[in-house]
Amino acid sequence: MTGTLLQDFNKRSKEVSKYFIFLKNLEQGNIKLIMEGMDGKTKTRTIDTELEKTLKASGFLLLYNLIESTMRNAIEAIFDDIRKEGVSFDQVSVELKKVVLSNLKKRNPDKLLSAITAISLDIIAAGFDKQDLFSGNIDAKLIKKLADEYGFSHKTDPTRTGNGNDLLTIKSNRNDLAHGIKSFGEVGRDKSAEELLEIKNKVLKYLKQILINIEIYLNNKEYLHRKKL
Repeated sequence: MTGTLLQDFNKRSKEVSKYFIFLKNLEQGNIKLIMEGMDGKTKTRTIDTELEKTLKASGFLLLYNLIESTMRNAIEAIFDDIRKEGVSFDQVSVELKKVVLSNLKKRNPDKLLSAITAISLDIIAAGFDKQDLFSGNIDAKLIKKLADEYGFSHKTDPTRTGNGNDLLTIKSNRNDLAHGIKSFGEVGRDKSAEELLEIKNKVLKYLKQILINIEIYLNNKEYLHRKKL
């Protein structure tokens, strides 16, 4: 089952994977710089070790960007499906009602009024703003929290995904770089290219399984309120 979410994710994943393969080749000495001197002659040089550390650290930024954009698109897809299906506030699950009400608290009442025509239908989308979802704070713990709030499964195969534990490392390194707590050299010196490649592989498998869970959730309309038997 490859829906729009998985298609977009697969495309982004390939872009990220190419970078980590580049890092591995770089560390193994398979990539060198070819520079043209003042005399027009070319010289071949190895990449400086400090630059190599910077490039490794940048890998954490790429991975975090992939994680955040993937989950933002996934949550947006839930609201898009609810809107497309014409689902009203009364029809969604209790958990999702809480999400909608929480979203509304953050919005300007005047803007809400202009966006709402039929309140029971429009209130769900009117309060949603994908820009408010994440701000350097996403890891597996937050994804589990979102899964509980929206009603999709957060379960993955731990032998393949490590249960998403690497997301915390990625988030921490990303934030250290973003806020200047650590330099690129400091972050990049602690991991080999092979270790980074392993982290990348597990993270991609984790995100893909989460997206499959969300697609099942959407296909089965699991955001709807279901009466207990």
